Amino acid sequence: MPVVSAQQLAALLPHTSHVRNICILAHVDHGKTTLSDALLSTNGIISTKIAGKARYLDSREDEQERGITMESSGISLYFKVLRSQGAGSAPDALKAHEYLINLIDSPGHVDFSSEVSTASRLCDGGFVLVDVVEGVCTQTITVLKQAWTESVRPILVLNKMDRLITELRMTPLEAYTHLCQILEQVNAVMATFLTGELLEADARRLEEAKLRLVESGQSDAPDATFDWTLQEMDDSHIYFSPELGNVIFSSAIHGWAFGIRHFARLYAAKLKVKESLLATTLWGDYYFDPKAKRIIPHKQLSGRNLKPMFVQFALDNIWTVYESAVIQPSPEKVEKIVQALGLKVLPRDLRTKDSQALVTTLMTQWLPLSTAVFLTAIDKLPNPRDAQAIRLPRLLHPFADPAPPPKDDLERAMYACDATPKSPIVVFVSKMLVVPTALLPENQRVQLTAEELRAIGRRKRQDATANPEDRTAADGSPLPATNLAASDANQCDNAAPLLDTVPTDDQVLIGFCRLYSGTLTPGQTLYVLSPKYDPQLPPESQPQFVDKVTVGKLYLPMGRDLLPVPQVYAGNVFAMGGLENKVWKSATLTSSLACPSLAQTSTISAPIVRAALEPAHLQDMKQLVEGLRLLNQSDPCVEVFIQESGEHILATAGELHLERCLTDLRGRFARIEIHVSPPIVPFRETVAYQLAGTGATAQDASAVPRGNLIPVHSRGVGIMPSSVVTVTTNNQLVELTLSSRPLPPLVTAFLLEHQVTIRHCLRRIAEKDGSASVAVGKGDLNSTGETLGHVSKHQLLDLKEFMAQLRALFAQDELDSKTSWGAVVDNIWAFGPKRTGPNLWVNNMPDYTPRPWSQPAVVPQSTGHGAETTATTVIQAMEAIQLKDSIERTTAPQPATAGDPSTPSLGRLAIRDLEESLLTGFQLSTLNGPLCAEPMVGLCFTVESCRLVRDPNAHPVDPTGGSSGAPSAYQVALATLPGQVISATREACRQSFLTWSPRLQLAMYHCEIQASADVLGRVYGVIAKRRGRVLSEEMKDGTSIFQIEAKIPVMESFGFADDIRKRTSGAASPQLVFSGYETLDVDPFWVPTTEEELEDLGEKADRENLAKRYVDQVRDRKGMFVEKKIVASAEKQRTLKK
Repeated sequence: MPVVSAQQLAALLPHTSHVRNICILAHVDHGKTTLSDALLSTNGIISTKIAGKARYLDSREDEQERGITMESSGISLYFKVLRSQGAGSAPDALKAHEYLINLIDSPGHVDFSSEVSTASRLCDGGFVLVDVVEGVCTQTITVLKQAWTESVRPILVLNKMDRLITELRMTPLEAYTHLCQILEQVNAVMATFLTGELLEADARRLEEAKLRLVESGQSDAPDATFDWTLQEMDDSHIYFSPELGNVIFSSAIHGWAFGIRHFARLYAAKLKVKESLLATTLWGDYYFDPKAKRIIPHKQLSGRNLKPMFVQFALDNIWTVYESAVIQPSPEKVEKIVQALGLKVLPRDLRTKDSQALVTTLMTQWLPLSTAVFLTAIDKLPNPRDAQAIRLPRLLHPFADPAPPPKDDLERAMYACDATPKSPIVVFVSKMLVVPTALLPENQRVQLTAEELRAIGRRKRQDATANPEDRTAADGSPLPATNLAASDANQCDNAAPLLDTVPTDDQVLIGFCRLYSGTLTPGQTLYVLSPKYDPQLPPESQPQFVDKVTVGKLYLPMGRDLLPVPQVYAGNVFAMGGLENKVWKSATLTSSLACPSLAQTSTISAPIVRAALEPAHLQDMKQLVEGLRLLNQSDPCVEVFIQESGEHILATAGELHLERCLTDLRGRFARIEIHVSPPIVPFRETVAYQLAGTGATAQDASAVPRGNLIPVHSRGVGIMPSSVVTVTTNNQLVELTLSSRPLPPLVTAFLLEHQVTIRHCLRRIAEKDGSASVAVGKGDLNSTGETLGHVSKHQLLDLKEFMAQLRALFAQDELDSKTSWGAVVDNIWAFGPKRTGPNLWVNNMPDYTPRPWSQPAVVPQSTGHGAETTATTVIQAMEAIQLKDSIERTTAPQPATAGDPSTPSLGRLAIRDLEESLLTGFQLSTLNGPLCAEPMVGLCFTVESCRLVRDPNAHPVDPTGGSSGAPSAYQVALATLPGQVISATREACRQSFLTWSPRLQLAMYHCEIQASADVLGRVYGVIAKRRGRVLSEEMKDGTSIFQIEAKIPVMESFGFADDIRKRTSGAASPQLVFSGYETLDVDPFWVPTTEEELEDLGEKADRENLAKRYVDQVRDRKGMFVEKKIVASAEKQRTLKK
C-alpha cells in the first residue's frame, strides 16, 4: 500500500514552485524503467526488494515479455527534503519542504520515438541516461536533439557503473578516463546542436538584411554590402559537467547514485576545505597533496604518482565495496565497511549468499538513488513557472530571434504560469489514452485507509448501541452481540458498487495533458483547437478547426491507475476525461479563441511499414473500423487509411510497432480475429542515365533505334526516337508530344528536402488569391508524416530563395556533366506527384505561356481523417469541370484567339482549356509509375507541343443540338475531350519513362549493432543474408565491444532482429532507423543479349533478377498483371509411375 495518500499529492498541486515535470530519456536498454522503479519504491508503490525487476511502469503484457518500454507512462511522486532556514539560523533549525514530482517514462526503441515527442512536450526537464559500457548510441543523440528542440533542460545520468567493475574489470583510474571520454562524446553532440542553431540564426538575419535592402531599393547599389558574422554566445550552460551538478553517476539495478556535491559535503569537514571549493575540484585534473593538505592542479604534480581527486575520494571507495561483496567476497571486510559507513544492515542480509542482493543492500543505504535523483531535479531543473518563461516564447514564436515579449494577457498568463481563477485557461493535449471503463476510479471500489475503516466501525457500533431495537435478524428476532461485528463488516464491504455491475467491454478515451495557464475544474466549457487552427483568421472562417468541449473528470496519472482530483492548477501534468469525439490525436483546449494552437509536436520516426487488414468474419467489419479508429487516436505515429481497392491500411514505424498495434487491435480495441497481409513496403520508381536496351547516355539519346523502345498496344500512341513520345487522343482531336530526362541527383535531393517549402508557397499564394480549396498533397515522398507545423526552421525557404538555389543546382550540373538545361527553372509548370514531389512538368511550347507552378489548379479537396485523394476522384472531378466548360463553349461559341500568343487557338478550343487536364495527367502518372504503380522520383517531363489534329471548322456546331435535340458528334467529342487528354498525358509520361532504363528505389534502414568480437562473424553473416552492406566497424575505446553500422533494405528487414539475437545467443541487438531510399542498380527488364551473357547465363537467365522479383511482388499484391510461367521447362516434365 502506498505510504503517500492521494490527499497529500492533491494538496501540492497549487504550489507551482514545488512541482517538477520530468521525463526519462535514453537509448533502449540503458536503464530507464529500472531507474523509475527505484524512484517508485520511495513512495511505497513497490517494494525496494523488487525495484528494477518489477518494471512497474511497463504495464503491458508484451512490454514485460520483451523487457522494453513501448508506451510512455506517467506517475506522480512525493518527495520531502529537510533544508536549513537560512544563513543565520541554528544548525538544527531545519524545515521540511514537500515536492510533487510528475515523472514520465518514455520508450527507447526507435519504433516508438513518437512517444518521446509527446513526453518531452509535457515536461520541463529530463534525465538522459547513458550506459557507460555502450556509450552514446543512435537513440541517445535522438533524445538529446528532442530535448534541445523542445527546450527541455537535461540532466546526464551515467548509468550501469557496476558493469565497469563486474564485467570490464576496470581499475578506478581506467574507469575515470572512460567516463571522461563518454562525457566528451555527449558534449560534442550538444555542441553540434548549438552550432547548427547559430548558423541558422545568422543566415536568417542575413536574409532579412537583404530583404530590407531590396524593399528600400538599395540592392543594386555598388556599396550594398552584407556582413556575415557569427554572434558570440555563452555556451557553458549547455554542456554537461559534474562540477555544475548536472551529471549523476549511478547503477539503477543496484539502487545507488551520487553527484559530486555528495562527496564534497562528506569530505569538506575531514579535509578542512570549503565545500564549494571541493565541489569544483572533485572532477578534473585536480589532486590532493596529503603532505601539504591542499589541492593542487596537474601542472604542480611534479611527477608524483597521485590519483585524481574523483578517483581517490569517490571511485576507490565504491570499488572497495564491490570487491568485498561481489568480486572477492569477504564477510570480514563487509562488516568493516558497514561499521565505517554507519550502515544499518540486518545480520541475515550480511550472511546472504546472493552477492548482488548484498551489494544492493549496502549501496542503497550509503548512496540512495532516489535521494540523488530527486535532489538534483529540485536544485537543477526549473519549476513550471520558470520553465514556461523560457519554453513558451520559443514555442509560440519559433522563427523570432530573439523571442518577443508577451503581446497580450493570454501570453503573459502562459509565460508566468498564472494559476489564478481569472486567468485564461490553456491546456495542451499531448496524446489520447484508451482506458477500459471498468478501470476508471469512479467505477472501482473505494480503497479506505485503516483509520477510515476503524472510524466507520466505531460509528456503526455507536449506532447499534443507541438503537438496539433496530438490530434484528431476518425473522424479526434480535441479533446476538457476537454477530454485530460481522454484520458491520458486510455492510462496509457492500458500500461500494460491485465491479461486475460495470460494463467491462467499453473503452473510453482520456487525454494526457499539461495545463499552461489557469485553473481547471470539471464542467467548464472550453474551445478545442486543432493543429491547423490559425488565431489570425476569424474563427467563423475555419469552423472545421474549432469545436467546444465540456471538461470531464480530472485525474493524476499513477502508472496503470488514475487518481481523481477535484481541480488542476497551471504547471501540472494530468489526465482529462470527456474528450472522446472531440480530440483526434492532439489538440489545444482554451477559453480564448485568440490562443494559438500548441498541438504541433515534431516527429522522429516515419510510418514506413504498412499492412492491409481485414476481419476473419465479414460481420466483424464494424468492430475492425472502430478498433482502427481507437488505435489511430491513441497512437501518435499510426496512420490509417483506405485504399482505392477498399483495403484498410495500417501504417506503422517499424516491424515491432506493427506487432504492438496488431496486439492492441486483437486484444483491446477491435477484439476480433484479424487477417493481416504481409508487410507492405513502399518503393520509388526512377531511371538510370541510359536509354532502354542500350548503353547510350543521355547525350546520345537521338542515336537510339526505334526498335529498342517498348511497344505500345493502344490506339493513337506512337513513340519517336529517343525519349520523345507523341500521343493522340482516342477521338483524334488533340496530339501531344513530350519528352523526359532524369534530373540531376542533387536537384532530386533538393526537391525531396524542400517539399514542405513548395507546399508552403502554394498555400501562401492560394490564400492571397482567395483559393481556399486548393488541393495540395498531404504527404510527401519521404513518408515522414510531416505537416507544415512540424517543420524546423531550416526547412522553410521563401519563393525567391528556393528558385535561386534550384537554378544554382542546375547550373552546377551543367558544369559537371556538360549538359544543357536551358531556362528549365523559369519554365516549370508544376511539381509532382501531389503537386510537391521531386518531378518536374516543364513547358517547352514556344507559342504558349502556361499558368505558373505557384498557382495550382482548384481541385476538390478530400475530407476525412487519413484519407487520400484517389486517382478516380481526381479524374471524375476534372471531367465534371471540363465537361461543363466544354458544353458551355459549344453552345455559346466564342471568337478564336489566334492573335493572342499566350493562348494559341485550337479552333474553338485553346490550350489553356486543356491545361488542367494536362496537369492532372502528369500528377497521376508520377503518382503511379509504370513498373509497379509506385511514385516516380527524379524525372523531368517536357511538353514539346500540343496541337489540334483535325480542323474543328469541318464539324460545325448546331446550337440547337439538331432537330432531334441530341448533341452533335462534335459536341460529344468536346465533352469527353478532358478525360481523354488526361489518359493520353498519363500514357505518354509512362511510355517516355520506359524509354530510359528503369530502376527501383528501395526503402533503407540504417542499422546499428553492438557486438563482442566472438559473435562478430555471425552478425556479418546475417547482414549479408539480408542483402545489407556494412558501412563501418569500430571498437569502442576501453571495451571489447564493436560498433557496426550497416544499411539494410526495409523489404529484407522483417525478422532481422530475431535472427540476429538467435545467431548471437542474445549477445547483439540491432537498432533500425529509416534512412531514405537508395537506387537498386538492376534493370527489371534485363535479359541476356550478348554472346558472353548467353554463354554464362543461358537464354533463361538462371541468375535471379532481384528488381524483377520486387516488381512482380508489388504488382501481384496490387492485382496487376504479372507475367508468370506456369510451366518453366516443359521438356523436363516426367510422368510418375502409378
